Amino acid sequence: MRSVLNVAVIAIISPDDKNKDYPTYPEWKPKKNLMLSSFFWGYICLQIGAGQLAKNYGPKQFLCCAIFITSLFTILTPVLGGVLGYGGVILCRIVQGLSQGFLVPSLHNLLSQWAPVTERATWGSAVYAGQALGNVFSMPITGMICNSKLGWPVAFYMYGGLGICWCILWIFLGADSPSKHKSISKDEKDFIESSLMKEEDISEIPTPWKSIFTSLPVIAIIVTHCGQNWGFWTLLTEIPSFMENILHENISSNSLLSALPYFVMWFMTLVFSPIADLVIDKKFVSVITSRKIFNSIGLAFPAVALISLCFIDTKWSTISLLVIAMGFNAAQYSGFNINHIDLSPIHAGTLMAITNSFATICSILAPLAVDLIRIMTGFEESEKALWNIVFCTTAGIYLVAMFFYILFASADLQPWNCSDPKVAE
Repeated sequence: MRSVLNVAVIAIISPDDKNKDYPTYPEWKPKKNLMLSSFFWGYICLQIGAGQLAKNYGPKQFLCCAIFITSLFTILTPVLGGVLGYGGVILCRIVQGLSQGFLVPSLHNLLSQWAPVTERATWGSAVYAGQALGNVFSMPITGMICNSKLGWPVAFYMYGGLGICWCILWIFLGADSPSKHKSISKDEKDFIESSLMKEEDISEIPTPWKSIFTSLPVIAIIVTHCGQNWGFWTLLTEIPSFMENILHENISSNSLLSALPYFVMWFMTLVFSPIADLVIDKKFVSVITSRKIFNSIGLAFPAVALISLCFIDTKWSTISLLVIAMGFNAAQYSGFNINHIDLSPIHAGTLMAITNSFATICSILAPLAVDLIRIMTGFEESEKALWNIVFCTTAGIYLVAMFFYILFASADLQPWNCSDPKVAE
């Protein structure tokens, strides 16, 4: 739902008004990246508070509310856009961001309660790669809807409706932890709980803020998360525009080609994550070595692919490099992205909220940086020179994040992962 606008915006701002059954707003074109980035204005606000609430009161209810509100305002986007102009779209995006601020901290809290140590990479990758898999379906489907007689508003109504259906299922099937699940078998429950630390009432454990913010391994995750988000959201928000302006693809073929890298990303997640868990389970390497290896694969290969794009002009070579960039980026799900739980299962949701808050700043800046580069250089979106600068900048950020993680990351359980405030601080 958060990415439907990335494709639909091409139809929304199109001057081609063949179908009178739904409106288009070509006058919104200068505000395109503003609308795309506005989601993160709300997203950044509630992250840390959301992590604390999910820890203290359980993530199930917050996850449900987050998806429901996001779904509702997805449905309202065409309506408020028609009434309030592009400001209505921005309003919907901000509210969606506020609600989805609860999403990732709640998911990380769930993972810390459900994922055994030797299966964390697989579980975490399966959960977070869902975003890539969602793009695989949503991008081409959105493109086809926008290019059909149904029109772009129907895409928003459809995804919002599906989100509300998911909420109904989650109410009956979801649970905060194995001990609270109604139908889990005793053997499965015992296996999961025995592989994790002894359960405590984590709502009573104070959060060691000072220790967290002065922890170098946490800072390493923050830096890496920022680099990953800059790259991921640059590509997610700008690939459709790149396809349209440089490869000259219409919205239907554009959305299919834009989705291809995310399909490969999802598939490669299924390859990388079991290997990452296997090498830990068989003790071929330590946990932190595995995290650093896969994190490096996830950032270095995309950086090289993006730099290579500057020297390629043919359509299918360009698409192949984008596929390589996103495919290998899947390895980071078995790197820094699951490292929070290694450091502190108790505070995993809060840690993810903190690192994701900083990373969200980069998510906001990434699409706006494209506009800034365009203004500073005078290049237009139809000029390859603009995209060369965008891709090289993104590659450089990937590499800085990778080396920082190699130098300073850790997978050791931190001393502040405990209920003793004196040890915590």
